[in-house]
Amino acid sequence: MRIFQVINVRWFNATAWYAITLSKLLADAGHEVLVLTQAGTQSEAMAREAGLETVSVDLNTTNPLRFAAAARHIIQLLRTHRPEIVNCHRGEGFFLWGLLKLFGFHYQLVRTRGDQRPPRSDAINRWLHSGVSDAVVVTNRRMAEYFLHKMRTPGPGLWLIHGGVDTAKFHFDQAGRDRVREEFGFGPDDLVVGLLGRFDRVKGHKETIEAVAALRRQGMDNIRLLLIGFDTAMTTDQIEAHIRAAGVEDITRISGRRDDVAACVSALDIGVVASLWSEAIARSALEIMAAERPLVSTDVGVMPDLVDASVLVKPEDVDGLAEAIKGVATDPDLREQVLAAQKRTMSQLTLDEFLKRTLNLYQSLLEDA
Repeated sequence: MRIFQVINVRWFNATAWYAITLSKLLADAGHEVLVLTQAGTQSEAMAREAGLETVSVDLNTTNPLRFAAAARHIIQLLRTHRPEIVNCHRGEGFFLWGLLKLFGFHYQLVRTRGDQRPPRSDAINRWLHSGVSDAVVVTNRRMAEYFLHKMRTPGPGLWLIHGGVDTAKFHFDQAGRDRVREEFGFGPDDLVVGLLGRFDRVKGHKETIEAVAALRRQGMDNIRLLLIGFDTAMTTDQIEAHIRAAGVEDITRISGRRDDVAACVSALDIGVVASLWSEAIARSALEIMAAERPLVSTDVGVMPDLVDASVLVKPEDVDGLAEAIKGVATDPDLREQVLAAQKRTMSQLTLDEFLKRTLNLYQSLLEDA
């Protein structure tokens, strides 16, 4: 197949990761994939690093002259490459792709929603998503419900395709676990709780720190905290201020930027996703689960699709988060229940399944064209 993946995403966030991972899978499977990016962005750099063919098109501009130039560029690309599938991973520019399809360019148009923010349910958006696009892909059940009931998207045109995780890279690594625990001073009897995620208020570092502090005050003397991440929207200094305020400086470690993330995840005894909102795709959750670490989480975004209900808590509920961590740490039956549920979930969330489900969609669109 000839495929355009439109990834006009500035940052290398979950949306960009989903789109670039999918593009790489499709290209490696022998399909002709052209990735359309914003020039000079992290997403463009990551796509090129993955060995993908990229073309920069300024779809995010609000300048009418630049947008007209972008439209001419796209028309040129359509005439040159003649894609069968165009998959838009951002809303900016989606209207243009819809217009060009209506003006006679023959491609199947897919809109993938890897963002937890729902689109406006107005007449134009409903028309674009259900009357112009040939399919809408969502990455969690909550967004699927929104499209079915608010956007009035016909069921056959709505596809739920979760992201996948590279299980060749992310799996339990005993040697890596031992090495990382020794590096950070964690003993064999320590209970290491960890949060994997960029330093950003949305990720709930403050709540995780406070939950661990609460458990220590309750007498859990062997509890330790590993924050696997580095400066982005928040700095290490800001994270350390939360650590000092909670009084857990002596039991907390910050990884900084690492090349051995899989080993750091393996070093955990319990993983945490404490996000306050978002998590439409939850890359870090998939990586923790692939390493067979029991995961407790807030019930945002895609997390109810992934995590056993017994260890889901409300965002910002520090006491609930502490209780969930304590339950997994002290109740062997609960721990086994959580791990068994994760194993069933992860069997459907490999990269092979990610590719297979996407190809099923693309092939069905071409068959119906």
